Amino acid sequence: MLAPFEERVEVVEIDLSTEVRSPVDVTLFDTFARGRAPHAIDDLVANPRAGRVAVFTWDLRQPLVERALARGCSGYLDKTLRAEELVEALERIADGEVVVSPTHAPAAPAADAAISPGADWPGRLEGLSAREAEVVALITQGLSNEEIASSAYLSINTVKTYIRNAYRKMGVTRRAQAVRWGVQHGLVPGVGRERRPEAPHDAPGAGRPDG
Repeated sequence: MLAPFEERVEVVEIDLSTEVRSPVDVTLFDTFARGRAPHAIDDLVANPRAGRVAVFTWDLRQPLVERALARGCSGYLDKTLRAEELVEALERIADGEVVVSPTHAPAAPAADAAISPGADWPGRLEGLSAREAEVVALITQGLSNEEIASSAYLSINTVKTYIRNAYRKMGVTRRAQAVRWGVQHGLVPGVGRERRPEAPHDAPGAGRPDG
């Protein structure tokens, strides 16, 4: 996604289960990955090598934004941002600003209603909304309904609604089938790794936690 902007930003993927070995300017905390519990954000904010922390998410509900900022995050960014907009936001955060994407809708599941035309995610072509895809991804990673509800700040009934709608679109009826479908359709974050190519001195490094 950010490859065309390699002169402005260097992307380095990091794993929440391992130490951040080299400093980055901004850590982009992707809520699509496992390990979204609040303590993970707290750990990143407290880590001087993680730089400034920005949440990267589909869910822009105001209470979640306020909670993230209260925990010390410097950004709350919408996953529907175009690549150039994301790079600009990361540069502003690296320069010391606090950047928050405008809220499209007050609550889920209505939050799926304002996805920009250029947005894409695994499962979209099969009919999954962004939030449904994210829930299926967490199922694929082995989380229970209760764990999904806790980490996503959703009620258990809302989680069940997302799952029920997703299963219907996927043509599955069981969790094991959903896991297999998720794996086949790319709803699994990549294995954690760190990639550090040479970059211009003034290009901010953006760390992407992976779970």
